[in-house]
Amino acid sequence: MRNILLILISFLLLGACAQSTAFIGPAITVGSTGNVMQAGFSYASNMAVKKTTGKTPSEHVSLYVEDKKQEKKIRKEMVIYLQSHIEIMRDKLNLKNKL
Repeated sequence: MRNILLILISFLLLGACAQSTAFIGPAITVGSTGNVMQAGFSYASNMAVKKTTGKTPSEHVSLYVEDKKQEKKIRKEMVIYLQSHIEIMRDKLNLKNKL
């Protein structure tokens, strides 16, 4: 019980250390591949993108995915709308041809 309480308090106190998590990705790259140059380039390019655009690369990806989901939703709605109008027009044309 004491360990759990200590962990929870640590999370509360260390919550402001989120900026240091920017080093986790390159650190994992160095640890897994041993390539310091690749890790340095990865970190530098991420910081350049953030400085230029104000968003991290992962934020760009998540916005892109959300935009694509919204685009698919709009396309589905358009297809349903057009299909209903096509059916209505076919019915009208069939009634006109029967008369």
